[in-house]
Amino acid sequence: MSERYRRSEEFLKRAEAVIPLGSQTFSKSKTQYPHGVSPFFIERGQGSHVWDIDGNEYIDFVNSLCAVTLGYKDPDVDAAVRAQLELGVSFSLPHRLECEVAEKIVEMVPCAEMVRFGKNGTDATSGAVRIARAHTGRDRVAVCGYHGWQDWYIGSTARNLGVPQSTRELTHNFAYNDIESLHALFRQWPGQFAAVVMEPTNLFPPENGFLEKVRELSHQHGAVLVFDETITGFRFAKGGAQELLGVTPDLATFGKGLANGYALSAVVGRADLMRLMEEVFFSSTFGGETLSLAASLATLEKLQKQPVIETLYSQGRKLIDGAAERVARHGVGHILGTAGNPTWSFLLIRDAAPYSQWEIKTLFMQEMLARGVLILGTHNMSYAHSEADIARTLAAYDEVFPMLKEAVDGKRLTSMLRAAPLQPLFKIR
Repeated sequence: MSERYRRSEEFLKRAEAVIPLGSQTFSKSKTQYPHGVSPFFIERGQGSHVWDIDGNEYIDFVNSLCAVTLGYKDPDVDAAVRAQLELGVSFSLPHRLECEVAEKIVEMVPCAEMVRFGKNGTDATSGAVRIARAHTGRDRVAVCGYHGWQDWYIGSTARNLGVPQSTRELTHNFAYNDIESLHALFRQWPGQFAAVVMEPTNLFPPENGFLEKVRELSHQHGAVLVFDETITGFRFAKGGAQELLGVTPDLATFGKGLANGYALSAVVGRADLMRLMEEVFFSSTFGGETLSLAASLATLEKLQKQPVIETLYSQGRKLIDGAAERVARHGVGHILGTAGNPTWSFLLIRDAAPYSQWEIKTLFMQEMLARGVLILGTHNMSYAHSEADIARTLAAYDEVFPMLKEAVDGKRLTSMLRAAPLQPLFKIR
């Protein structure tokens, strides 16, 4: 047992007795953090930093999987939640905050004419698919990116255990920046697609008018275009990637950046489509829970009044440019690369013979965590990340990148690992 992570490892054993994987979320579980060199439980957060159950402090570049945009314990969000807590949390009729937050989203998001709330991104994307199927009378869905755990999507991935074969057969993948791959789906199943659901951008930006072509092709074949902006929303721009990239979908879904870590998601879009929600059953007891709505209103107002997005870009650009410069300077381009938007950028870890990317990632995480940087391979920026955070992270890269080169080029990786290598969950990007 690691002394640094003793309490984490002890508590993981306790949690595993009552919780599958010891976590509610695959991407926060032991599947993503190598045992013996990682924390498994966070105790508290403040700004851009978190402290694990053993008291170790980290600069956090996971930020609850991009859900924390402003930083932990943001004073404006906390004040709004405390004020609402004095009035109540869940009621027997709707609360005015439902309308006020919906109005704010309509004000900010290009495609939003009406809004319905859920709790997770999966709620919203599943709601959007149900609307599209109701509108078109069709069943098939074309997807590009990650869209949550519900049957309609996850059945198309390797994590399809428990999903009926008939459901799996209705979802089809196409490749980003490859319009022909979407053409091929429409040709193979003409007149059968209800929706095209996609992340408007992730690893790479659209090229050669890709999004415009997707929209045109979708409409040409009578399919509803849905942008899954669970991550890009209220991060890439105040109105999401659709505002940044200038392409307006029929429907869009939002989640992580909507309430700075509070549980809230939304499906939004054209009024004629959204009014189908009066017949399509999309209903939950906690969709109008007021603490998350209060957090959302405070978050969105702060995005409008303060240079939040601009800061995410400027600080994120320093980090990703610094990482790219160090990849070149330390001669690890055969092992590492960089991609993505400055607000959500990727340190790409490649297979480098004789080692897999998962073995290399395990060493990378082992050494970054030891240096007090909580990272899975992406830089999920928050408004709270400081110049000192960036400098410290880049200094850690100056130490860790040469270690990766030594491990791979010197065929020493196995001996340098103090943990079993990670195993892939499934490939989505």
